[in-house]
Amino acid sequence: MSNLVGTAARVLVERSPVLVEIGRLFQDAGLRLHLVGGSVRDALLGRLDEDLDLTTDALPGQVLALVEPWADAVWDVGIAFGTLGCRKAGQQLEITTYRSEAYDRTSRKPEVAYGESLEQDLVRRDFAMNAMALQLPDWTAPDAFVDLYGGMADLAAGVIRTPGRPEDSFDDDPLRMLRAARFASQLGFEVAPEVVAAMTDRAARIQIVSAERVRAELEKLLLGAHPRKGLTLLVDTDLAAHVLPELPALRLEIDEHQQHKDVYEHSLQVLERAIVLESRLDGPDLVLRLAALLHDIGKPATRRFEDGKVTFHHHELAGARMAKKRLKALTFGKDVVDAVTLLTELHLRFHGYGQPGTSPWTDAAVRRYVVDAGDQLLRLHLLTRSDCTTRNQRRAQRLSDAYDDLERRIDVLAEQEELGRVRPALDGNEIMELLGLPPGRDVGRAYRYLLEVAMERGPVPHAEAVSLLRAWAAEHLGDTPGA
Repeated sequence: MSNLVGTAARVLVERSPVLVEIGRLFQDAGLRLHLVGGSVRDALLGRLDEDLDLTTDALPGQVLALVEPWADAVWDVGIAFGTLGCRKAGQQLEITTYRSEAYDRTSRKPEVAYGESLEQDLVRRDFAMNAMALQLPDWTAPDAFVDLYGGMADLAAGVIRTPGRPEDSFDDDPLRMLRAARFASQLGFEVAPEVVAAMTDRAARIQIVSAERVRAELEKLLLGAHPRKGLTLLVDTDLAAHVLPELPALRLEIDEHQQHKDVYEHSLQVLERAIVLESRLDGPDLVLRLAALLHDIGKPATRRFEDGKVTFHHHELAGARMAKKRLKALTFGKDVVDAVTLLTELHLRFHGYGQPGTSPWTDAAVRRYVVDAGDQLLRLHLLTRSDCTTRNQRRAQRLSDAYDDLERRIDVLAEQEELGRVRPALDGNEIMELLGLPPGRDVGRAYRYLLEVAMERGPVPHAEAVSLLRAWAAEHLGDTPGA
């Protein structure tokens, strides 16, 4: 065992003594147990995790009989696939019987067949760096570390390879192609040329994978440390054409006069800039990263050539519709879909603020900006700042100064007016009582009128709001009882 492996194993076992405990449990029963896969990889990379993956020659029923009296909690939802989960001393362990799988290549679901050896189990794993194992409990034995496919060398070189032929691996499980891109994003590794070639050749097979599993991999990819690397791989191998076709569509043909920037490259730059700014949020932020990546996806559909210029009129509205449709198809949650849709729709609102030749924003316009953004205001700040990728330093500084000024104005108004809670002085019930109205369309019209007043003027005293409402009702509702 090399010094690096020995050190990593020692740190892992010291931090997770339950590994030795469960190893002895299996050893005393005459069974084999190894730490395997991502747990070994991450230990070697110094990225210890609370969740640990184990593999064994014990059948699922044997595993359950051994673990149930020992663990603090046990769950068997995956037992039909040979996997049992448990928790002990705050750590989560997943124990899987050696597998030797035969796949129906029209489906992602394997026909599970139990293997007879660790070697059989390791060769079926997705990548060589995930096909290493550490024997338990005797992790210090000379042959305790098992690396049959060069996973250690791949970690040292920063390369992603498959244990066997990548064509066979991806035919068996097409999701592994997305996992390659995800690991490239998370680890910053390069994908081996033969793996890239197999991904390109078999890209269409990703269509048999469920949207939920695709979404899970895309989330992890986007939240990785190097998402550009993973996204570029998806586009270059044509995988993106099947899972996120709006992204490669951004590679518009540049017009002969170079009158618009490369929208695809710009979107990746906006994503990278957003990642730098997201320190104002609570760590990696999926909504901001999705909005940064997708904010301009309406441009291909709205590109026009008018008077010798390229235009993208209302691309933010088209993009919002497209983003909503794609994210729903990928089964993202409603909160994520709604937030990204709103940010995409609003990302151009700021443009023109404080710029030469434009009218200054009134306080009413600032209020409307805040109210329309709602709880996405901070993300809108970050997205708008990230969207400035111009190489013209003077223009970049001018835009930054203008947005600084807008944020200052928002802060001032917020102190004066509780700006994030702009609302009419009267609610729907009060409107109905004052005007003698039943619930219905006219109540909504009256409420919107009072909201516009609040937008334009800020907080309005209650008595004045009543007078304004009665005057509005007399003009717009006619002989309304109480008006």
